[in-house]
Amino acid sequence: MSILVFGKTGQVARELARHAGVTCLDRAAADLSKPGTCAAAIRAARPQAVINAAAYTAVDRAEEEEALASAINGTAPGEMAQECAALGIPFVSLSTDYVFSGIGETPWSPEDATGPLGAYGRSKLVGEQAIVAAGGAYAILRTSWVVSAHGNNFVKTMLRLGAERDHLTIVADQIGGPTPARAIAAACLDMVQQLAADPGKAGIYHFAGTPDVSWAGFAREIFAQAGLTCAVEDIPSSAYPTPARRPLNSRLDCSSLQTVFGISRPGWKTGLRDILNDLGETG
Repeated sequence: MSILVFGKTGQVARELARHAGVTCLDRAAADLSKPGTCAAAIRAARPQAVINAAAYTAVDRAEEEEALASAINGTAPGEMAQECAALGIPFVSLSTDYVFSGIGETPWSPEDATGPLGAYGRSKLVGEQAIVAAGGAYAILRTSWVVSAHGNNFVKTMLRLGAERDHLTIVADQIGGPTPARAIAAACLDMVQQLAADPGKAGIYHFAGTPDVSWAGFAREIFAQAGLTCAVEDIPSSAYPTPARRPLNSRLDCSSLQTVFGISRPGWKTGLRDILNDLGETG
């Protein structure tokens, strides 16, 4: 199957690029902030499936650039979905737990009411709504806390800081599932294949690593696996203010993805070992 991927330098796109039949488009080839670009790229490539792994992900900066974030995360995915529906090919687009309010402790299910706390979450929700409206053989895959050996992410930040310092304060009241980008890429590829065979599987799904953990707990496991002796002190989110509010509850109920597609939650501790091996950072 020939698969066109929007995105080239992001964590998931880098993992998708490792697979045969995948063509990744960078911003120079497809600028998602410009209307019409995505549809034209799909028509030119004539793929058998499309995956959207591109996004505006600067959560704090989005508070000042919401129009740009909405163009990239909202309008562009909707345009992709419309073109894929018109061509009768499957479309998978990545979304985020930030579409939810983060209240409570119960894992969010795909059917739960949304309520984003900031501009980034609102922009992703606009994209979701546009994709659903376009119809066709689509799947929206909400995920959380993406990590890999590529780009900027929590694992790489902790490895750097943990090697420089003997003590760090880390937020402990935000709970979620760290999700290896490699596992997300594998899930997307599996989903487009299944959607091509059965468009009735279209819908919104959740995918996150297991078990759920706090950022502080995640940091401790990173240091343990990397052989770093940096101590972690738990702090509340209120002690680390940011321009954009982060959801406290990022737990995702991924049961429907298992039921419909047969895709299980990945174990993030194993994924972390793979990332550290890729980086040559095992302790």
